[in-house]
Amino acid sequence: MDVLRPPLIRIGGRVYRKNLIQEQAFPHEEEEDFYAGPGDCADEPCDAFVVEETERGFQCRVEVPSPLYKYIIGKKGETKKRLETETRTSIIIPKPGVEGEIVITGQQRSGVISARTRIDVLLDSFRKKQPFTHFLSFALNQPAIQEKFLQFKEEVLEKCSKDHGVSSSLFQNPAKLHLTLGTLVLLNEQEIQKACDLLQQCKEDFVDQITGGQPLTVEVAGIEYMNDDPAMTDVLYAKVHMKDGSNRLQMVADQLVERFVASGLMLKEWDRVKLHATVMNTLFRKDPTEERSNTMTGKSSFKERESFNGRNILKLFENFYFGEVQLNSVRLSQRFSSDASGYYATSGQLCFS
Repeated sequence: MDVLRPPLIRIGGRVYRKNLIQEQAFPHEEEEDFYAGPGDCADEPCDAFVVEETERGFQCRVEVPSPLYKYIIGKKGETKKRLETETRTSIIIPKPGVEGEIVITGQQRSGVISARTRIDVLLDSFRKKQPFTHFLSFALNQPAIQEKFLQFKEEVLEKCSKDHGVSSSLFQNPAKLHLTLGTLVLLNEQEIQKACDLLQQCKEDFVDQITGGQPLTVEVAGIEYMNDDPAMTDVLYAKVHMKDGSNRLQMVADQLVERFVASGLMLKEWDRVKLHATVMNTLFRKDPTEERSNTMTGKSSFKERESFNGRNILKLFENFYFGEVQLNSVRLSQRFSSDASGYYATSGQLCFS
């Protein structure tokens, strides 16, 4: 890393430098010890958060999901102790599993600001390492689409089962057919509620104007593959487009993701959403409950994936027609879950009509 041009982290509308650190792995420790380096934070701007004056000095409160407490505490409490010592503050953290606020107190305002800034950097870094918990989706599990998907599966297995790697375990669960807009890490009920509230705000701000308060009629037709070599395919997906030829579906998807990224609830991955419905995925071979498409964030060991030869499938089913569907809502879907219909459990949704 060029020390004169360090990487930048945006937190709460402000940009901070990220100092070079040396990370040490503790394979047998549950809690990691991560520290962003001391630096000189005395003159950091403090209007990004509230610092209250008390009888004994100054105080700042930070809302933090309980799964992230351990990253502030560190291995054997070392991170917390170091933060307190170098910023001359006291940091009170709720008990594990208890939702609440981290409270920073100190005699000097600058010390409280320094501690808060470093805690924000720690939280931002470790939040990015968490596996996603929710995702925004359009459900494609209507009966007509499911029926055509099962026909596609049957014909592929009938005509291409002898091709390398092709088996029934590769296919998506028809009850979980969907389009993914983006993934989120929501670690407590407050963050889930924030995402639900933002969905409703988006409806008022731009979704109603784009959709006209009516469902979007979409056609699911044709298949494509994700990687460069069709003979070594990991993900095969169905393409989608608006029946009227407009780009309204793409507009809704792109603007929703843009708004969620701006709110800090979602990380920006692409300039525009790649609308697709995964129909075959080598991840399903290992775990049939895994809903990931390759546009989703999170860790995956590609060394364990056994690719399949998709050349014949692409040739024979290039223009396969899965059907027409009315999309009437965007759902905040919960990963690794199912509702009564077999689709992902819904934490909240934005309805068009």
